Amino acid sequence: MTQLSSARTKAPPRRRRRRPRGRRLLLLAGLGLGVWLSRGLWRPPLPPPQLIFVLGGDVERERVAAELARRDGLPVIVSGGSNPEYAHWLFRGRGLDDNRVRLDYRATDTLSNFTSVVDDLKLAKIRHMLLITSSDHMDRALLVGRVVAGSRGIALTPVTVPCGERCEPEDWRKVWGDGLRAGLWLLTGRDLRDWAAVRFGPLLEELQGR
Repeated sequence: MTQLSSARTKAPPRRRRRRPRGRRLLLLAGLGLGVWLSRGLWRPPLPPPQLIFVLGGDVERERVAAELARRDGLPVIVSGGSNPEYAHWLFRGRGLDDNRVRLDYRATDTLSNFTSVVDDLKLAKIRHMLLITSSDHMDRALLVGRVVAGSRGIALTPVTVPCGERCEPEDWRKVWGDGLRAGLWLLTGRDLRDWAAVRFGPLLEELQGR
């Protein structure tokens, strides 16, 4: 009887309470936010801008770049800009010799504006540059640039060129579509636009038709 009663009164072993998954996710998110907010304490401060990077598509962008370069004494890279004869005439007219201006024509779109030169910039130890493009293009350019150039430790400061009546606001699908392409480039080292078009083109067409 004594053994039986002791068996009955013996408390079952306690199960370890599991911390709810949601609480763990909040904890991880809080830690990530703390690290992000404190990045200024552990990352070296950015130097002043070392370069002016111009996205082609409007000669007004190149004119603004030439004025800034003359004022601040910075070198310039124009990606996919106007023809060499006009560009050299424009920059020479502002007192910039050809050694301070690089005209690069490898890019075919916003993503390749960055991917075609970003490794050259890293080799040149560029960590901070001014990004010049039109106001209706800046959101997309800045998103792509912060992914591509940011992956090489290069920060961007936007310099927006007003486009006035010529502005054509870009659809959010175009902005985030290029952002997705930049992310895939970062993961694979390739532009997967054609691959994505085959697989997701019908879905995007359906969304645009709604």
